Amino acid sequence: MGLVILYAKELGVSTDGKIWLKTIHVYIGYVFCLNLAWRIIWAFVGNQHAHWKAILPGGKGFLTALREYQAGFRTGNIQYYQGHNPMAKLMITLLLVLLMAQAITGLVLAGTDIYFPPFGQTIKQWVAEDANQTDMIKPYSKENVNEDRYAQMRAFRKPFITLHFYNFYLLLIAIVLHVGAIVVTEVRERSGLISATFTGRKVFPNKPVDAP
Repeated sequence: MGLVILYAKELGVSTDGKIWLKTIHVYIGYVFCLNLAWRIIWAFVGNQHAHWKAILPGGKGFLTALREYQAGFRTGNIQYYQGHNPMAKLMITLLLVLLMAQAITGLVLAGTDIYFPPFGQTIKQWVAEDANQTDMIKPYSKENVNEDRYAQMRAFRKPFITLHFYNFYLLLIAIVLHVGAIVVTEVRERSGLISATFTGRKVFPNKPVDAP
């Protein structure tokens, strides 16, 4: 959807078509944000393997655990984890940073491009010629829009659209790496990592490192 919007001019999409595409894109973004918000909440209220300390790197002994896990993975003397292994924690951190960046920039762009919540009304008041008639302001319309303030708003928007654009490709790369790492880990460990995503259960040939 985002790529179609990006190349809308080249594809001959009309103004109304671009507004429709951006509207659908924003609604998909809301679902994405809700899902991300729930994952963040779950890190506070979920089980021990979902908490922040269980999914983020750092803490005493993390670097040692990371080196030992990598060495064991290379030699076949694999260290098993009930929760996330040290490498997985690094990937989760990267994904969370990229996902949050995409969500925040997307919400800003929803306001600057088609005046959608949560910032749309604030943007309308910023660019309005008459702040008492913001309802007149519509996407891609200059009615009741002050040209100078609109130009200021577009300058404010520029770093957000740039980050949103490049972050999208970084997300794609990270997702491919993440899926690839899961497949390789599943093949090497044979612990039911993929099925555990749905069942919450893994199979271990020996006691996991993080077992109580």
